[in-house]
Amino acid sequence: MSRRFFRNAAVLAASSALLLAGCSSSGSSEPTEGETTAAAGGEAGGLIAVITPSHSNPFFKAEADAAVAKAEELGYETASDSHDDDPNKQSELIDAAISRDAVAIVLDNAGADSTIGPVQKAVDAGIPVFLIDREINETGIATSQIVANNSQGAGLVAEAFATALEGEGTYIELLGRETDTNAQVRSEAFHSVIDQFEGMEMVAQETANWDQQEAFTKMETLLQQHPDVAGVIAGNDTMALGAVAAVDAAGLTGEVVVAGFDGSPDAVQAIKDGTLLATGLQPAVTISEMAVEQADAFIRTGETGQPEKQSVDCVLINADNAEQYTLFALES
Repeated sequence: MSRRFFRNAAVLAASSALLLAGCSSSGSSEPTEGETTAAAGGEAGGLIAVITPSHSNPFFKAEADAAVAKAEELGYETASDSHDDDPNKQSELIDAAISRDAVAIVLDNAGADSTIGPVQKAVDAGIPVFLIDREINETGIATSQIVANNSQGAGLVAEAFATALEGEGTYIELLGRETDTNAQVRSEAFHSVIDQFEGMEMVAQETANWDQQEAFTKMETLLQQHPDVAGVIAGNDTMALGAVAAVDAAGLTGEVVVAGFDGSPDAVQAIKDGTLLATGLQPAVTISEMAVEQADAFIRTGETGQPEKQSVDCVLINADNAEQYTLFALES
């Protein structure tokens, strides 16, 4: 009873502070480093809501499982749900976290713009939000935005891809969900490297929405249209594996180079099997654990000790180091 009373008082105090500040969207009075407008500072414990895209994707399952494990290790209750990249479902899950008096939300969001409002709603309710994997197009709302350095990692993959093709030949690019900032960042990084090679020509660029079956279906058609294509570079491993299957079905394994991004277990196995060239390892487990640790610090002390925006470098996984791979991590 007393815990709920003090929590409600903190929420009212946070809301009053926001009103006095004018709730300006211009961000003229942003929180200082490691702080947010949500209520914070007190005892550890309570519910941490973990919300990610579909757990059918091994990357998102790994980050959700890692966040849950770390939160429970630190003494919190957890609720793990998927928004399936549906902004409306995401809003419903955030509303549910608010109604359950969550002490923090760890979120891999469903859209850089569509997520701003729901995050603000949680913060206005006194619940700090810790974003992982994907940023939103606003600062000063979420307590932390912790992402893999997608540009750096995609650049590594593009360099390996161009080197394997010896800087020549035609290729196809498979894009992720176009509303996802990561899809845009990775594609731009791919091209910042590949476009330097005059002998390389992109003959098709298709969106496969991060989906393996969609990538397979589209690649079947594209391989018929471009039978002499030399390579395929994909914005994530799920699509890359769809491309690998399509290349195999067309009898072109060993002739068409395929590269992906994420560092999923299936992709690393494909590298060991010789059907995938490389992938960019996103340290999903590390990022999720960082978010929960910072949530714990904020709940207990009112600050994280870290800036809002944080970037963690990726690692290229290829035949040279695939044996060192663990779940979305690389053994030293």
